[in-house]
Amino acid sequence: MKVQLFIPCFIDQLYPQVGMNTVKILEKVGCEVTYNQNQTCCGQPAYNAGFLNDAKKVSEKFLDDFSGSEYIVAPSGSCIGYVRNSFDEIFDNTSCHNDAKAVSKRSFELTDFLVNIMKIQDVGATLNAKATYHDACGALRECGIKTAPRQLLSNVKGLELVEMKECETCCGFGGTFAVKYEPISIGMAQTKINSAIETGAEYIISTDISCLMHLEGHIKHRNLDIKTAHIADVLTMGW
Repeated sequence: MKVQLFIPCFIDQLYPQVGMNTVKILEKVGCEVTYNQNQTCCGQPAYNAGFLNDAKKVSEKFLDDFSGSEYIVAPSGSCIGYVRNSFDEIFDNTSCHNDAKAVSKRSFELTDFLVNIMKIQDVGATLNAKATYHDACGALRECGIKTAPRQLLSNVKGLELVEMKECETCCGFGGTFAVKYEPISIGMAQTKINSAIETGAEYIISTDISCLMHLEGHIKHRNLDIKTAHIADVLTMGW
């Protein structure tokens, strides 16, 4: 199966290993991965900040960059959630509307694609550790992703997965929310991290690097004994 790889901004600029590990996983399960080097942002940051015209321009480029009929796969529920749910509004009653609907339908977050399209729940990973899973808002609320990541993690050899309290509660990042409402954002991150620590977990795992980046900053600031890991990194451990 041929797939087009979409790498979100945070991963491209700050966590490139997540992108590389996504490629490794897709190739291991039999996909032929193509990467358009002209790709940029999907338009979500501008959209969330209220700059709809700017978001539309960036999203139009996304449509051009990901033309074709192949599945579009990204290691991010947030960006895929934007493509799936906001393109209809942005391109409503425009010449791009049909292209936007088609792109939305073939865009998938990595774990959703593996479990529900490729019908794969075990990629042969090994991690001897205890971990808990954070349901990122984009993945859970915008894409309906709940079981797929857990199914994949349950098949990681040596990994003990434990649920934390309020695993579906927002971590406090929310893009510009963390800047505009810093005290609230910090409090939400502290609550999330405390819930994870109460489980005795060594790792907080999620589908979205933006959440993990936010939590990692607070963990390092407080010098806490817990780590964050993107699920793509976990699923390539032990190969």
